[in-house]
Amino acid sequence: MTTRVRQKLVVLTGAGISAESGIPTFRGSDGLWEGHRIEDVASPEGWRRNPAKVLEFYNQRRQKALEAKPNAGHSHLVELERDFDVTIITQNIDTLHEQAGSSRVIHLHGIITQSRSTRDPGLVYEIKGWELKLGDCCELGSQLRPNIVWFGEAVPMIDTAVEIAEDSDIFVVVGTSLLVYPAAGLIHVPAASVPKYIVDPQVPNTAGIPNLTAIPAIASVGLQQLRERLQS
Repeated sequence: MTTRVRQKLVVLTGAGISAESGIPTFRGSDGLWEGHRIEDVASPEGWRRNPAKVLEFYNQRRQKALEAKPNAGHSHLVELERDFDVTIITQNIDTLHEQAGSSRVIHLHGIITQSRSTRDPGLVYEIKGWELKLGDCCELGSQLRPNIVWFGEAVPMIDTAVEIAEDSDIFVVVGTSLLVYPAAGLIHVPAASVPKYIVDPQVPNTAGIPNLTAIPAIASVGLQQLRERLQS
């Protein structure tokens, strides 16, 4: 009796899948993030200029993230684990994938419910509740900041994500514009022979990407269609 080898299904998710849970997408058409300049609240320079403003911004985002619940899109990805070896690489800073029950999640841009030391990035802590304040310090005595990868900072998990994408048998993109790098470059990593799918109401420009199928739908609808296709 032989055991069937489970195919490796790698899923890159973006803000679109969390939007159905009530978490606003990253930025509007005006380039602002909920009324704030990106440089003011999501960059090392903004942190140096006004750490209190940055902390308050993420405190508000954290409140919303803690209130949010996984949606059907998250659940479909969990269901795919019955037949596939699923790894989720997410650009999202919420933990909705984990709450839904996904067993392997790689966070490229950090996790909003965590803080980290401004002296030693390796010192990471779970935030109790929703608030992180000036004066909250790590064990070394330095101010804690959100454990988020800001613009202009390196993405520590990108090498891991590239290795996972290289080893994929099926590669899926859900709810992302493919404009934020280096994450957007992951769709080019799998071999040309690997089937690729993109689920988004507005399918981004994917010209030149081989073996790609577009499913123009929101995550909850498009992932149901994908599940039915892959599990049939």
